[in-house]
Amino acid sequence: MIPYGRQQITAEDIDAVVSVLQSDFLTQGPAVPKFEQALSALTQAKWGVAVNSGTSALHLACLALGLGKGDWLWTTPISFVASANCGLYCGAQVDFVDIDPESWNLSASALEQKLIAARAQNRLPKIVVAVHLCGLPCEMEKINQLSLEYGFSLIEDACHALGGRYQGEPIGSGRYSDITVFSFHPVKTITTGEGGMAVTNDEGLAEKMRLLRSHGITRDPAQMTHAPDGSWYYQQIELGFNYRISDLQAALGFSQLQRLGRFVEQRHEIADRYDQAFRDTPLQLPLRPAHTYSGLHLYVVRLAAGTASRSRDPLFEQLRAEGIGVNIHYIPIHTQPWYQQQGFRAGDFPQAEKYYSEAISLPIYPDLDEVAQQTVISVLKELL
Repeated sequence: MIPYGRQQITAEDIDAVVSVLQSDFLTQGPAVPKFEQALSALTQAKWGVAVNSGTSALHLACLALGLGKGDWLWTTPISFVASANCGLYCGAQVDFVDIDPESWNLSASALEQKLIAARAQNRLPKIVVAVHLCGLPCEMEKINQLSLEYGFSLIEDACHALGGRYQGEPIGSGRYSDITVFSFHPVKTITTGEGGMAVTNDEGLAEKMRLLRSHGITRDPAQMTHAPDGSWYYQQIELGFNYRISDLQAALGFSQLQRLGRFVEQRHEIADRYDQAFRDTPLQLPLRPAHTYSGLHLYVVRLAAGTASRSRDPLFEQLRAEGIGVNIHYIPIHTQPWYQQQGFRAGDFPQAEKYYSEAISLPIYPDLDEVAQQTVISVLKELL
């Protein structure tokens, strides 16, 4: 089976992890800040906070921005559930904004219309989570303008977009958002096994996230309620979590980060071959605007129902039967049973639901060679 995505692990990666295993610190040691500083420098952000997953990073970002009971978080329905669940973890309510039919990202125009209506109802969001689906950046300049006009904070869910750029700047620079979140799951651009990071240009937000990732405990006398009892002393000043990443994971991440540029270049080479192969087929191909450089975590194509006497579902099953490990990204969040129990219904976000009925994720990862990719192309074209 040719998978839709997979990690690349080299001898250098293994050596980096073994070096930590032979050191004094398996966790809470020097490898974590080294990784944070390296990724912050690469994204041109001032501070990075590494954690045990992209989900944890989203949760901490929401808490640092003050999301709580009575607040609203808005995001796209086409994402993994974590992009919405992070708001629920904070006691807030969640709503969605339909997607753009061309980019498949959260629609800036739909967001503006929803904000106009929400202002009249006095239920504007406190946070909007803009998800860079497949690695393609959202229209962040427009969404940022709306954030300034309507007073909400902005999180970039860039779990697909590490190594990408928007208007010439790296994703994570923070020009148009408060916090950007990355994931290092094995199918992502780089991996730490499991892991994530939030980057920001706001030192206060970074400090809040660092505090909350480790039980809300501080050893800083300036943050304590009284002078320390001794050099051993610490205080819990917030209700935090154990969201720490280990030095083993951080060492792997730092090693992988050295190959990030090549990883993304290889994804673009694969996407170029797909684009060329499928340009005269009934497939809708991913949008790649000139002012963006996608991280290309995923290569999604859409097949409209009934096109060429085909539909997505049987095509998906036939591709799997032929050893092509296609996948679907994503099932609209508002159609999940838990969210249906909260009052969402099929038909609430028609563009997202139409996308879901047509989308297939094709294999894309750095070690996908041309022979294997040609197999994917040939099988899919034959089935079409």
